[in-house]
Amino acid sequence: MRAIVIGSGIGGPVAATALRRAGIDVSVHEAHAGPGTTLGAQLNLAPNGLAVLRTLGLLEAVLAAPGTIPNSTIDFRSGTGRRLGAIDDGSTALEEGLQSVSVRRGELQAALARAATGHGVTVEYGRRLVRHTDTGASVVAEFEDGSTEEADVLIGADGIHSRVRRGIDPSAPAPVYTGLLDQGGWTTAPGLPTTPPSTSRLVWGRRAFFGYQSAPDGTVYWFVNTPHRDLDESTLRSRDAAWWKRSALDLFTGQMPEITAILEASEEHWFAPRAVHTVPTLPHWVRGRVGLLGDAAHALPNSSGQGASMALEDAATLAACLRDVAGPEAALAAYERLRRPRVERIIAEGTQRGDLKLITNPVGVFLRDRVLLPLVFRMVARTEGHSWIFDHRVDVDARVGPVS
Repeated sequence: MRAIVIGSGIGGPVAATALRRAGIDVSVHEAHAGPGTTLGAQLNLAPNGLAVLRTLGLLEAVLAAPGTIPNSTIDFRSGTGRRLGAIDDGSTALEEGLQSVSVRRGELQAALARAATGHGVTVEYGRRLVRHTDTGASVVAEFEDGSTEEADVLIGADGIHSRVRRGIDPSAPAPVYTGLLDQGGWTTAPGLPTTPPSTSRLVWGRRAFFGYQSAPDGTVYWFVNTPHRDLDESTLRSRDAAWWKRSALDLFTGQMPEITAILEASEEHWFAPRAVHTVPTLPHWVRGRVGLLGDAAHALPNSSGQGASMALEDAATLAACLRDVAGPEAALAAYERLRRPRVERIIAEGTQRGDLKLITNPVGVFLRDRVLLPLVFRMVARTEGHSWIFDHRVDVDARVGPVS
């Protein structure tokens, strides 16, 4: 069997590595000219995602990537600095190597692509997909440079605006804007506030949400989520990074001075905003010999902290199904049936938390900080917390049996 993977972000190289491990010939095709080490800021990798990387022999490369730091505790503050609560995710009690981390998105992509190449995967850059055709006997991918590739199966790991998804179902719901803009980056300026080891601090400000964490080398990583209900992409692009930096500083005027210090010390280019989207529940993740994984299938709310880890679980499950289930169509259908219930439960939980970031009116902010958030912290403390998410393991060596 031969497979084509479209997209060399996070899920693509991992899927390709898992497919090679399953004895399937595979190549990865990425639209960008290179691995994109400068793309994006920080993201979280949870124990369930790290476990997939460990199984596939990719974990060491990720943990050694620049900017990877432990992140197992979240300290919540109000905009005034008042402590609202803290959550320890429990990952420090797990086996070595599975403690939650934050990692630079671009460095993660580059590390995964290099590691996949080391496992015999071919990664081709500057290969933008135009369309694909499922002939029933194979899949033909056509690229912008005029070239084509033919394989038994095609996997779309091409992100939230997936071209493969549009090819599977042109009528599928489009990505939905969440009402939030995201900005983020890092700064190495001296004298900035620090956080305790392995701890990130999340601040529920009056007008926006702020997060930061300091690394052992003094680098401070940060992000801002700002409610911005009416999305106009042309307006976003018409304002330069300097304008967005001033705007971010204005959002936190009179609040925690640590926020102002971090934002003032950061270079302007980090402030260009990204509109946060999710993908509504799709009627199909797969069709025939073509399937989707990661954000192409289910872009999770960023408040879930599970977007990357879900892509990694998808990748391992998909490869196991293609190895063990007879016929590409049946294998992809089994993959969707195995993955959809878990993913949709995580989406539901993350959406509830993300909606709290949209509250900006004074009465709502007071109720959120004084009533809703303390209630959430108490509930997490009394229940299984993150365990149902973190303890999940995809055993890529276990045989996939019949899936109903």
